[in-house]
Amino acid sequence: MIELHQVTKVYGEFTAVRALELTVDKGEVFGFLGPNGAGKTTTIRMMMGILVPSAGSIVIDGLDCQLDRVAVKQRVGYLPDNPVFYDYLRGREILAFVGEMHGQPREEAQKRAAALLAELALEDAAEEFAVNYSTGMKKKLGLACALIHDPDVLILDEPTNGLDPRASRHVQERIRLSAAHGKTIFLSTHLLDMAERLCGRVGIIDQGALVAVGPLKELQDKLVPGGSLEEVFLKVTHDDAEVGNGVMSTVP
Repeated sequence: MIELHQVTKVYGEFTAVRALELTVDKGEVFGFLGPNGAGKTTTIRMMMGILVPSAGSIVIDGLDCQLDRVAVKQRVGYLPDNPVFYDYLRGREILAFVGEMHGQPREEAQKRAAALLAELALEDAAEEFAVNYSTGMKKKLGLACALIHDPDVLILDEPTNGLDPRASRHVQERIRLSAAHGKTIFLSTHLLDMAERLCGRVGIIDQGALVAVGPLKELQDKLVPGGSLEEVFLKVTHDDAEVGNGVMSTVP
């Protein structure tokens, strides 16, 4: 469903992502983990056609993310880390507009928008301008925009950033529900406990390179027997003072 082949992104002399090789199967919830600045968001922006890889290719549902970027966006629901909206459109208007942009008839888009606003506890703010939304409200509105066209693939960059614990729990339940309906979910997060609850497999990126990938339990057994995902993460990543290339550990 999602295939990244030798994906590399270079800025001058700095390599942000290096030779990333990764596959996510249909119906899988895949956790994409890494320290701040490791290359997670850069990778996701390449997946969405926002950035152009310096080398390699990315395919989602059989479509090249560069050559077929419009078709990819029609099949993918994307939640960026910091969603941005027109300040003086109302939440309801933004969501219905996104639905129409995905080809939904106006009446259907408005119905879907109303249902998602209610589900994500934004119903009372439906007529508020986006400029008045808090960070957490914008995050939930961004998730609603990602869901409105009922895509087969969800790419979520830090979906619970800025949310209070209750809202965070609600978003995680929505991710579980989407997974139960067979959606393929690529989930970038720095919250390891959330990754443990939601993901069947994880990949850990550090300094632009994939340093570990596999089912959680097998990574734990192989790298830190009896340990936690946090201990796996600390074992395969460098702290800020360290410099190194990292060696990928793969568990099929």
